Order: sequence, then C-alpha cells, then structure tokens
Amino acid sequence: MEGIVGYGAYIPRNRIKVEEIAKVWGADAPSYKKGLMLEEKSVPSPDQDTITMSVESAKNALKRAAIDPVEIGAVYVGSESHPYAVKPSGTVLAEAIGATPEVHTADFEFACKAGTEGMYVALSLVRAGEIKYGLAVGADTSQGAPGDALEYSAAAGAAAFIFGKEKVVAEAVETYSYMTDTPDFWRREYQYYPQHGGRFTGDPAYFKHVVGAGKGIMEKAGLKASDFDYVIFHQPNGKFPFRVGKMLGFEKKQIEPGWLVSKLGNTYSGSSPLGLTATLDISKPGDKILIVSYGSGAGSDAFIFEVQDRIEEVRNLAPRTQQLLEDNINYLEYGEYAKFRQKIKKAE
Repeated sequence: MEGIVGYGAYIPRNRIKVEEIAKVWGADAPSYKKGLMLEEKSVPSPDQDTITMSVESAKNALKRAAIDPVEIGAVYVGSESHPYAVKPSGTVLAEAIGATPEVHTADFEFACKAGTEGMYVALSLVRAGEIKYGLAVGADTSQGAPGDALEYSAAAGAAAFIFGKEKVVAEAVETYSYMTDTPDFWRREYQYYPQHGGRFTGDPAYFKHVVGAGKGIMEKAGLKASDFDYVIFHQPNGKFPFRVGKMLGFEKKQIEPGWLVSKLGNTYSGSSPLGLTATLDISKPGDKILIVSYGSGAGSDAFIFEVQDRIEEVRNLAPRTQQLLEDNINYLEYGEYAKFRQKIKKAE
C-alpha cells in the first residue's frame, strides 16, 4: 500500500481584509466578498518566503510521519515564487529537515499546480521502489500587481506530504493528469507581477481542465461523485470550486471542509494541497477523498485517497490547518502590507 505517511501545513499569521485593499483603489469591496466569496487573505512577513514556509510545513509532516528524515529519498518543492531564479529551494529544505546528501532534490514550476506535480513524482518513485519515502511541498508567496484583481486573492501558505509504503494514513488509490496549451496566466523573465487573461482564466482554462481531470480519474477508478466523502479543488477564488463541483456532480458539503480561500486567499501551489491537509484533519478511516489541482498554462493533477486507521493516531501530532488559519491573527493596514510585499521600496 502506497500513500501519504505524514502531512503538514503552514500559514503566516498576517492577514489583510478585502475592504482594506479596496478602499485604497476605490474598488467595490462587496463585489469581491459576494461575487468571488473573498473576505481576507494571508500575507507573509518580510523574513518569510517559499523556503521558510516549506521548512515549517515539512517539519509538521515529519511529526505526523514519525520517521527519521535520513530515510527520505526525494525532496521536491513546487512553487511559482522560488526565492532564487538560479539556486534551488529543495536543497535548503532537505538540509534543514536533516535529510542526507544522497537525497534526490528538484524544484517544480507549473503555476498553481507545481505542488501536486511534486506529489505525483514523489508518489511514483515510492510506487516504483526507487525510494522508501518522498517529500513533496506546495508553497507560494504569490504576488498581484497593485490595484489588479489578483491583489485581492494572492496569498501565502505551504502544505507538505511525505509518501511511503509504511505507516500510511491515506492510501493513494488512483492518479490522473490532464493538460493543454492554454495561456491564461503568465509572467515573463524580469517581470515582477504576473498577467492574466481576465474571464478567459475561468473558461476555457480552469473549468475545462478541472472537469477533464475530475471526470478522467473517476472514470479510471470506476467511481462517481457520490462515492466520495470529500473533494478539494484548486481555489483561485471562493466561487470557482463550488461551480466546478456542481459541474462534476458534487454537493456543497463535500467541498466545504477543504474550502479555505475565503479566509486564506489563493496560495497558488499550496492551494489545493492545503485544502487536502484541512480535509485530512477531520476525516475518518474509510473516507474517500478526491483532490484536483489546477495550474495555468494549463493543466490539472488529480488524486484519489482512501483514509486509513492511522489517521486517528497522527492528526493531533502537529497543528491542524484550521488552527493555523484562525489563531493568533495579525491584521495589516494597506501600507504595512505594501511594505511587507515590497510594493513600496526604499530609494537606492
């Protein structure tokens, strides 16, 4: 049996409310709160980045896995906000958690599905018998240009998963991927902020690929929406997951446990993986979970997990995702937020 051995999350304590952003740009805050179902988002502190968040989430995953990090044979970090253009994030993470120099390390990029890319490869290496355990992290400190629609949702967070064949808390039943060349969102070299195709990012981008992956994996596994206890979709805003869930035959109650975007924002590579951590936090042995990521450019990865008895032993060994989301919050004014996110810079 292969699957998730340990999982962990990390969310910065800083938040900014939609109204705080809207009042600076003279925007209509209610349209974001009602139309896109966004209330606030997480903001990293100046000394936090993809690597530091990856380390924190990986440490929480190790607490639940209860394994020696020297047994980890692969460490992968998926992000579109790696701190260095030329220098891996994975090597820092591997050394920080105590992995050996023999570990295989790589950084992944594919917009918001870079995290599930790493999960797919780590799981595949475990299945192939190449490694005993593999660690995959989805993390981002995502950026949105001042005044752009992305600024209301672009957030920060990380989710880490350790895969193996022993001490499994959630068996990986099936995997599936679906992609096309759909340029709905991009950032060229040397550009600080990404650009997007407006409504085009929804249809045919997001919905085509999430539906394609969702239908594909259910057909492959011989399952239908009602066979699942929970489902997690990528969450660019609050509205899209419920809309695509309805298209695939899921009910609201199946989506809600992993739906974090209203209070968290879109954590890009950490979005659907963080939804999975929150769902594992409340799931029971025997529960079936479907997760479908989405990354612009464009593609989706899908996984089916079946929760095992060991979940009851490990879930409280590290902070739960809702606890990280709700406790010890520090609300920022726009000026503080702009300084933290380097939208305001000192003169040279």
